[in-house]
Amino acid sequence: MAKATGLSPASVSYALRGMQVSGETIERVRRAAAELGYEADPIARALASGRTGMIGLLCGSLEDLWQQALAVGIGRALKDNDRYALILDAVGDPARERTLARQLRDQRVDALIVQPVDPAAPFWAELCESLPVVSIGDALAGARTAGEVVFDNRAGVTLALEHLRDRGHRRLAVLTPTRASTPDRPADVHVLAEAERLALDIEVITAPQSPAAATGVARGALAAGHRAFFCFSDSIAYGVYAASVAGGLRIPLDVSVMGYDDHPMSGLLTPPLTTVDWDIDRIVRAAVGTVVDAADGETRHRRIVQSPQLRERGSVG
Repeated sequence: MAKATGLSPASVSYALRGMQVSGETIERVRRAAAELGYEADPIARALASGRTGMIGLLCGSLEDLWQQALAVGIGRALKDNDRYALILDAVGDPARERTLARQLRDQRVDALIVQPVDPAAPFWAELCESLPVVSIGDALAGARTAGEVVFDNRAGVTLALEHLRDRGHRRLAVLTPTRASTPDRPADVHVLAEAERLALDIEVITAPQSPAAATGVARGALAAGHRAFFCFSDSIAYGVYAASVAGGLRIPLDVSVMGYDDHPMSGLLTPPLTTVDWDIDRIVRAAVGTVVDAADGETRHRRIVQSPQLRERGSVG
């Protein structure tokens, strides 16, 4: 490579890593590498730079379709930044989340993106001392993260509950993936406070993010007489649709349903699902930009607050 470009071996090495040389030199070396069919040895590069080029992505539950879309977007955006995602699934289990987060650190990923199941868990503080971590959705309580892309859940919950109230609903079933062992997630805390403020009678019910499993939970809620649902995931809302159809109930004439993340499929349902949109493309850009900078040594903490928008469609009667 040095002979082909007329540069010193050190300059070629720097150019291949995008360091300490001009953009013109980087392009010159990469063009020569392509012509020669040269591929850098990833192990040698990691030993030389102290970096693996791998970013861990720990998802709360990949049974949730919106989180699947988020993982796809983050994986592609990291690839565009010459990084690779190592994607793991906590399946909604706080203990599994803790184990996988530590395994990713021990496998020496350069940084970690997490959509936490248990954002208040004490282990996050220890993990963030040894690894740059960027959280999506909720901040990690007491942890010195590299950054966070947090959802304004107070605004999102208020949008949803006020919309249901304004359409005449006073008794609601709130279906959430949050387990009894992690009761302090901000969205779940705020839904209780907002229900009291709006004089709503709500029952909070834990529901898996798998549409098939959520269908069973929704079937039980319908049998108990619930006819208005606020779901903390569009995937859970799909379960309400399926249970309603199976029970001979019509949306929105007999049952009203709201989601919370505006998955692309939500607009294709009959009727289309009313939901809260968090702008997944902006979340991807913010999280990837922050984690790449952190992996490259940026020490400035970034906090991006994601605002919601109500997507009013046809599922609330």
